[in-house]
Amino acid sequence: MKVGVIDVGGGFRGIYATGVLDYCQDNGIGFDLALGISAGSANLASFVARQRGRNYVFYTQYAFRRRYASLWNFIRGRGFFDVDYVYGTLSNSGGEYPLDYPALRENPADLIVIATDAVTGEAAYFGKDALSQDNYAPFKASSSIPFINKPYFIGGKPYYDGALGNPVPVEKAFALGCDLVVLILTKPADKPRGQGKDAKLAKHIQKKYPNAAEQLRLRAQHYNEGVALAREYAEKGKLVIIAPDDTCGVDTLHKDREALNRLYEKGYNDGQKIKEFLREKGLYRDKEST
Repeated sequence: MKVGVIDVGGGFRGIYATGVLDYCQDNGIGFDLALGISAGSANLASFVARQRGRNYVFYTQYAFRRRYASLWNFIRGRGFFDVDYVYGTLSNSGGEYPLDYPALRENPADLIVIATDAVTGEAAYFGKDALSQDNYAPFKASSSIPFINKPYFIGGKPYYDGALGNPVPVEKAFALGCDLVVLILTKPADKPRGQGKDAKLAKHIQKKYPNAAEQLRLRAQHYNEGVALAREYAEKGKLVIIAPDDTCGVDTLHKDREALNRLYEKGYNDGQKIKEFLREKGLYRDKEST
């Protein structure tokens, strides 16, 4: 059976998924397909590259650097998250903690990074063939939050955060042939997502990218619809939702070391639900982690 995993991202809340994925590596749990959005795409890249613990260092150490994420970056035109620093300076072969690109390529698991075409507002899917050594543009595009960051250009086309185009890509995972899916959320599954600042951010990009702006205004609705669909699949036994019961005060742009560690531990402990889910399907066995 083909088993997929989805990491929807969520800024600094993504450390929860890091805990989940570290548990998977420690327990020999692998996946055939990995779909990642924003920070979730980076989490899954390290997972597919078999670099257990790499993302934890990014969240708990590098993220506190001004160059990584700060108003200072924003004022200087780099965007609040300096995606070139995170996915370039730190992650390239000469960086402090390089992504093991050869290992990522050699792993038979498929990795798909989801971004949003800023012009059309539609989801864009980048596979491994869109990556190359020290060229991780899809991660940068998928992590470019509207207004917080400028759109990231790939092949002359502007892209924004993948959460605009397809925030909970459950249908996409099944369309790609998955028989079972593990969905990792980074906020409680029983709490509907509110619009928050989406409408305000949309106003800032409305003139230049009206379709992306509309998708941003609809993001909460689409997210909630995606989670509702996931629940339907879960009732059929085809999907398991892994989500924290509390975010420990961590938010998309807000971080605190103690809170990050608590959320990581929640993720690690919740990873056991994946083992139980796969065991029920007769799929869990000790094996080399993916």
